[in-house]
Amino acid sequence: MMKSGLSLVALLAATPALAQDDDIVVTASGIEQPRDQVGQAITVIDADTIRTRQAVEVTDLLATTPGVRFNRNGTIGTVTGVSLRGAESSQTLVLIDGVKVNDPSGDADSFNFGNLLVGNIRRIEVLRGSNSVVHGSQAIGGVVNVMTGTPAEGYAANASVDYGYSDTLNAKADVSGTSGIASGGVGVAYFRTDGISAAARSFGATEKDGYKNITANAKLKLSFSDALSLDLRGYYIHADLDYDSFFGTPADSPDITKSDQYVGYAGLNLSLLDGKLTNRAAVTWFRHDRDYYPARGADASYGYSGTNLRFEYQGVYAPVDRAKLVFGYEHERPDYDFYGFGSTASAKANIDSVYALAIVQPAEGLSVTGGLRHGDHNQFGGATTFGANANYTPNHGATNFRVSYGEGFKAPSLYQLYDRWVGNADLRPERSKSYDIGFDQSLDNGRAMLSVTAFRRDTRNQIDGFPPTYVYYNIARARAKGVEASLTLRPVEALTFTAAYSYIDARNRSEGTANEGNRLPRRAANAVSVSADYVWPFGLSTGATVTMMGDIFDDAANTRRLDGYAVVGLRASLPVTENLEIYGRIDNLSNEEYATAYGYGVYGRSAYGGVRVRF
Repeated sequence: MMKSGLSLVALLAATPALAQDDDIVVTASGIEQPRDQVGQAITVIDADTIRTRQAVEVTDLLATTPGVRFNRNGTIGTVTGVSLRGAESSQTLVLIDGVKVNDPSGDADSFNFGNLLVGNIRRIEVLRGSNSVVHGSQAIGGVVNVMTGTPAEGYAANASVDYGYSDTLNAKADVSGTSGIASGGVGVAYFRTDGISAAARSFGATEKDGYKNITANAKLKLSFSDALSLDLRGYYIHADLDYDSFFGTPADSPDITKSDQYVGYAGLNLSLLDGKLTNRAAVTWFRHDRDYYPARGADASYGYSGTNLRFEYQGVYAPVDRAKLVFGYEHERPDYDFYGFGSTASAKANIDSVYALAIVQPAEGLSVTGGLRHGDHNQFGGATTFGANANYTPNHGATNFRVSYGEGFKAPSLYQLYDRWVGNADLRPERSKSYDIGFDQSLDNGRAMLSVTAFRRDTRNQIDGFPPTYVYYNIARARAKGVEASLTLRPVEALTFTAAYSYIDARNRSEGTANEGNRLPRRAANAVSVSADYVWPFGLSTGATVTMMGDIFDDAANTRRLDGYAVVGLRASLPVTENLEIYGRIDNLSNEEYATAYGYGVYGRSAYGGVRVRF
């Protein structure tokens, strides 16, 4: 009975204890699954990798995984979008501790990764390919599932602080523990920097744009019995950013933005029929308030507020060991509010969805998953999506052959429809079909792992908005196809080598239009990442990461090309005692000048050092 209770928590907490194992994932079907039963492409960034890489921004970790592209409007904290397999950044669904955090008031309903710092995050799962059956709208490109740590058995505490270039201070701490029926943890992270000019210095911009970020997280689980538990979770981000706002020639400006994001989850978990039926009923809440100021000390000129209230029920029925049925109902109510320049605007939507997903193992080594979702949008009516995948392993997980198919449906966001400057009330919903096939091969008892995946996605009515007007419009047809590959080597215990490559051909396929055949903006065709870390006999750990990105076009007409780049980072850490460690890193070792969005700058060579303690 205890085993079924733990599985229930894994299903419903979205950050289960077992999911801290790299061989277990939760994003593919919403429940805990061994990787050799999943037919979709998933990358896991675990706690050891996060600690070793010393990354500050989540996007720096994502950039080392296959199929991921990102663009940032300048310095740390500025608007940052993440694209999976050439999809729009708004087609990337983002979860924080199981809560959907795509912003109804944000650009195209997308999540701004600029304010998501690593802080006390312990695990990230990246699922590539449409997964609308499980996760609903937004999951056309894929899912980024971000998780804070699970509470420790007994008591544990961690803290770190580092300092470096441009008066940058990065500090974080967390404590967690278990006592009786209660387990939980809290964490806080503080980051500030004088930054760099958001506008590129090649245009003469020199004014530094500073940034401050305060992030807090909390979890509490009350296990009343093996069958009944209550999960409470919260996440908060406050950000204060100087940024450069320009239309035309990039230039310095005194603009300021302040934002607050609130994430909440309350779920009741109940196991019945001797653990064969598990149930979760939950309420999740997300709110993002953004205010924009012409200068520090001035009154706000305008602002946005996006809220998403969700009610969720999910059940899992497992009548036999080789079969599970996952089913559920969701009600979602996104709200959009705007004020500024003498006017206000607001809009709401209601979305109701039901879904069912069957997971069966009809033969030894074969796992097949298939399901349907029907969603009803109060403005765009009903839509049904289908998804299926299979995984076959002839040798208990050493070799896996994967195949998947997924459909996506995404209604235009409230921002896309009603924003006073770029909104378009005539937009049509996006629809997609995606296919992929691949394999994973483990050699020498896991010392080597090779994964290769080929994919294709066809999208109808894809929504885009780029210069010169930025007004949203539908692209009749778009297609993305390509291949992803990753390699992990551990020839000796002390050495870890990883490499990732992806080729993405993402193009406008709208016949008879001026942009037919053009590459979609800000999607590099080729990307390579290589990392190596070595632990010396006396405890010193040294490592390096090289990230290479190909050329991109910054506009839909493909008239503005941005050159590709290669960035090198070095890192080292040394344990002083069992509980104390010193560490440091150098970013952009070669002082490479490049851009991921036209007119915006990037950090040059910069160095940081700090200390960690844990108990």
